[in-house]
Amino acid sequence: MKKTNDSGGIETARTSASPQPAPASAASAEMRFAQSPLGAHLRAMLDKGSAANRAIADILLRHPVQATSWSIESLAEVAAVSPASLSRFARLLGYPGYAALRSDVAATVEAMINPVEKLRGRFDAQPANAPTPLSDSLEAALSNVRGTAEGLHPALIAEVVERLTTARNVYVMGFGLSAHVAGVLTLGLQPFCHGVQNVVEFGGTEVAAGRLLNVGEGDVIVALSIPRYASDAVHLAAYARDRKASVIAITDSSASPLIPLADCVLLARSSHPILSSSTLGLVVVVETIVAALMTSNQANVDQAAKLTEAISSYLFGDNGSRSPVRRRSLKTSERPG
Repeated sequence: MKKTNDSGGIETARTSASPQPAPASAASAEMRFAQSPLGAHLRAMLDKGSAANRAIADILLRHPVQATSWSIESLAEVAAVSPASLSRFARLLGYPGYAALRSDVAATVEAMINPVEKLRGRFDAQPANAPTPLSDSLEAALSNVRGTAEGLHPALIAEVVERLTTARNVYVMGFGLSAHVAGVLTLGLQPFCHGVQNVVEFGGTEVAAGRLLNVGEGDVIVALSIPRYASDAVHLAAYARDRKASVIAITDSSASPLIPLADCVLLARSSHPILSSSTLGLVVVVETIVAALMTSNQANVDQAAKLTEAISSYLFGDNGSRSPVRRRSLKTSERPG
């Protein structure tokens, strides 16, 4: 049962599902969770939500780590509300239901936990039959690929392809881990889109800002960002948005700071048991976009064929030998011994 204390706050009587005191590492994650974009939405509920919504937000902010394993019935019991109230709360925040909200809580908590802490846990005493880091990593990889693929709806991919095809210029932006995948996307888009630029390829933030200086209406910026989110990606995406450019976000969660800035959102799962994030989900999204773009019209199919023909002379043939075209003659002193 829930009751009001003398200071007007909400106390929750202990039940079988009541949260237990969290370890120090979890407490640290809870503090960082409260400062996340999802945490900010929950804090807003404390000020303007109904009594039931305030109770739910209070529990999620105080116990996000435990909440990742609670069923809708368990959380309803802890918050002393009905499961229906939880469903309405999730929809109020923009989720289709409680399961999606809990998934985002889990993804946000995962992003808040320092990779060093995750790695340190691997050296704690483990049962002999416990999963190994290798098996956990492989399972996470499969889960990220599968989950990302399931969320890529054809209609959304078609909308992204349309925006890219009709854009005046296409800017691709990714910092940190995302920078490498941004390079793959840039390479895939260049034959089929106008004015494709990888804004972070060389020179870092200052040069990226310079490349975006003339961005404007009719342009598209594709921003890739997964935990831990780069603040520069958010700031530059906001700049492009203010200049009336269209923003396509490829990110991991609806709690991502890129979400409010985006016209189109493609979600890529990025959780990993040891690393800060996994880029496999990003790669799945990028390859899907490029494949859809290549086959979206006959002109692009013909362009892909021309590209294959143009680079064929640089490739090894079916018999393993390199085509003689464009092969530089080696001087005697340069030939292998």
